[in-house]
Amino acid sequence: MNRLNIALVVASLALAIYLSALSPASMQSMQSGFMSMLSPFLKTGTAMQKNIGSVGQKLKSLDELEVENGQLVSENRQLRATTRLLGELESENKKLRMALDYRERSSFKLLAARIISRDASTWWNTIRIDRGFEDGVEADQPVLTDVGLVGKTTTVTKNEALVVLVSDETCRIAAKIEGTKEHGIISGMRVQEDAIGGLLQMNFLSKNAPIQPGQEVFTAGVARGSFPPGILIGKVKEFIPRALDGQAVIEPCVNLMSTEDVFVLVGKK
Repeated sequence: MNRLNIALVVASLALAIYLSALSPASMQSMQSGFMSMLSPFLKTGTAMQKNIGSVGQKLKSLDELEVENGQLVSENRQLRATTRLLGELESENKKLRMALDYRERSSFKLLAARIISRDASTWWNTIRIDRGFEDGVEADQPVLTDVGLVGKTTTVTKNEALVVLVSDETCRIAAKIEGTKEHGIISGMRVQEDAIGGLLQMNFLSKNAPIQPGQEVFTAGVARGSFPPGILIGKVKEFIPRALDGQAVIEPCVNLMSTEDVFVLVGKK
């Protein structure tokens, strides 16, 4: 046994003899001092346990927040959809109120009708409405909205009628331009298959007519014609002087592609 081991054994025996010789009061005082030395380390351990528990609670709260956030996102989407629907309904109600007010103010007897189909091969030319001769509809009656002219009826059956639009080349309308003495004939413009249709042409105008973009164009109301005078057709988009006469390009006042409800002019009040 080396000297270090002998020294440790002797020190241990001395410590044991010393401790056994201590009184209970001295032993308790020593234990108290030892616990005081360990107390900071014990507190640190307890704090770590508390922090670990707090982190667990926070993690649980984050899971709950994620679920709540998902619910809020879903509710927000539903509210946005509901708001959009209410806005569309309000817009539709406003249009209907304006149309009904127009019918009340009109000096003509107007029959409300709904567009049920469009000819896919000639989208800009014809539509079909849910009114026929059983409702008093006849051929060559004007079809319009509170905004302006749409076209005129052609083929009429019991509960439906075919309407040729003002944008059709075969639809001829005697018209006049506001603020001038200019009269002409309006018809649809031929366009390429890949072009956007819907514009009108007004021919037989004076070559040097004082026509400007933005001027409104109305039906002229010739004798034995289909259209009474004063119905708005559209506005001048461009005026083109030609060798013998002038031509105006007209933009229809009615959106012929998106219109859903119309009136058929079936007579005077």
